[in-house]
Amino acid sequence: MRKILEKILKILSKLVLKKYKPVIIAITGSVGKTSTKEAIFHVLKTHFGEHRVRKNIHNYNNEIGAPLTIFGLETGGKSILKWLLRFLKIFYMLIDRINYPDFLILEMGADRPGDIKYLVDFIHPKVGVITAMGDIPVHVEFFKSPEAVAKEKRNLVSCLEKDETAILNYDDKRVKNMSKDLKSKILFFGLNEQADIKATNYSLNENELNFKLEFDGKSVPGKLIDVLGTQHLYSALAATAVGIVFNMNLIEIVEALKQFRPLSGRMRLIKGIKNSLIVDDSYNAALLSMQAALDSLKIFNRRKIVVLGDMLEIGDYSLEAHKLIGKKANEIADVVFCIGARAKFIAKEIKNKPVFEFDTSDQARLAIQDEIKENDVILFKGSQGIRLEKIIKEVMAEPNKAKELLARQDKAWLKK
Repeated sequence: MRKILEKILKILSKLVLKKYKPVIIAITGSVGKTSTKEAIFHVLKTHFGEHRVRKNIHNYNNEIGAPLTIFGLETGGKSILKWLLRFLKIFYMLIDRINYPDFLILEMGADRPGDIKYLVDFIHPKVGVITAMGDIPVHVEFFKSPEAVAKEKRNLVSCLEKDETAILNYDDKRVKNMSKDLKSKILFFGLNEQADIKATNYSLNENELNFKLEFDGKSVPGKLIDVLGTQHLYSALAATAVGIVFNMNLIEIVEALKQFRPLSGRMRLIKGIKNSLIVDDSYNAALLSMQAALDSLKIFNRRKIVVLGDMLEIGDYSLEAHKLIGKKANEIADVVFCIGARAKFIAKEIKNKPVFEFDTSDQARLAIQDEIKENDVILFKGSQGIRLEKIIKEVMAEPNKAKELLARQDKAWLKK
């Protein structure tokens, strides 16, 4: 049934795209896709107007979600009636002419071999953005190797023509190497001096990231507000590259980026109990993003508690990855909580400091509350399946704002 639905959505997507001809900006990578999408959206809507730019919502980045974004619709779930109503709306779009956005910003996920190739076969981007891969990419368990994941992701830019643009992370070796033999124009972004679009002189405090944005011999001061960690610079730089493709100037771009805020569960800062500060990075986890989250704590001159959950979907690389995170946590944290079967390998690397192990988030709630002291900073980081947002709700200063501030607060997730 799902395959039939996918085929129907693919055919209808082709027809809608052929009729309305939007400019498509597609994004993939193992980490940073959603934050990059949000940064690009802020940049483009500032210049062109919000009504002219559409981004995918939720995790609509697969064979069903991407077409739904093209139609501007949400899923019908398991309801035949809801799907029928959605198809009626699609047919109306094809028969009549509606106000359709000029730009579509689409995340494209690759859980298994062939996923990106399938999507770009009927959703052809003008701009392809690849964020980062890291040494052990998420979803690698369904591929033969990290190189196989990179090969699949590369399909996003290998399909581009000479008048189109590939935007690649210069600082990630696997992404940088994707530039070989491309037909398209290429823009590199990164912190490396050799990148086309780069951030220099960056400095981070507890809620603000200042930097200089440089491109083509020009330099302007930039600022990201309510962010923690230099990983947000990569999203800002990729968004800058997209803005440049569409002839925006650097001053306009940095003003737009000041409005960019992290989404729920992506390094969001939240007030905690006992005057503590929560760093909520609970949305998902991969080795690269886990390392970056831990590194971001170095700026704090406070006691650091880290709550780390399993990194899922990395298959045979699980033991190695969790050990690496354990060693880094041992360098940075004062207290470590490990949640999940795989996180026990993190715990084994913690030496000469308190470490607590739990199988589930529910089991860990009270212990974490009891451990928090005045003015602590607490990082929460783990894969979606660990559900760390349950604990965050218990220790945030204003739990009544959970729906506004935390990830996975819709009814479907809350029932799980």
